[in-house]
Amino acid sequence: MRCPWCGEDPLYIRYHDEEWGRPLYDEDKLFEFLILETFQAGLSWRTILHKREAFRQALDNFDAAKIARYGEDKIQALLTDTGIIRNRSKILATINNAQAYLQLREQGSFAEWLWQHVDGKTQHNQRQSVADIPVYTPAAEALTTSLKKAGFKFVGPATVYAFMQATGMVNDHLVSCDFYE
Repeated sequence: MRCPWCGEDPLYIRYHDEEWGRPLYDEDKLFEFLILETFQAGLSWRTILHKREAFRQALDNFDAAKIARYGEDKIQALLTDTGIIRNRSKILATINNAQAYLQLREQGSFAEWLWQHVDGKTQHNQRQSVADIPVYTPAAEALTTSLKKAGFKFVGPATVYAFMQATGMVNDHLVSCDFYE
C-alpha cells in the first residue's frame, strides 16, 4: 500500500518509496530540495520531478557556491533552457537563496538550523486520507518566517511545508501506507 498521490508513474512511485518523507540531513541535498520546491510553486511536483536531472545539469548540480555567483549571462542561459522551469523570478530567487544558504552555513550547520524548527526529529502525523493533509501548518509558517529573516526569497508556507514533507521533517504518509513507519 502506498499513498494514493503517487499514482502509476514509475518515477513518482520511486520518489515516494525511496525519498519522500525520509529524514534528510545532508545539507547540499536539503538545499537542492529547497530550490526544487521553489521552482515547484504553482506547479505540480510531478513536473519538477521529471525535470530534476535537467535542473541538476543547468544549476551545476546545485552547487550553491557556483549558483551564488551567477550573472546575467547565466541567467539568460537558464531562461532559454527548455529542460527547466524558465521563470526569471524563480531563477533570481535561486541565486539569492544560494547566497543566503552559504551565509547560514558560515554560522553553523544548515541541517541543524532547519531541524531545530521541529525539535530535531520528524513530526509524525496521523493522516487517514489525502484530504487530511493541510497545505501548511504553524510549523511551516514559523520556518518560513525564519527563512525569510535569513534572506531567503520565494518561500511561502505552502512551499516550505512541501519541503518539510519531502525531507522528512514531517511524516505525512497516510497511516495506511506501508511507508508510514
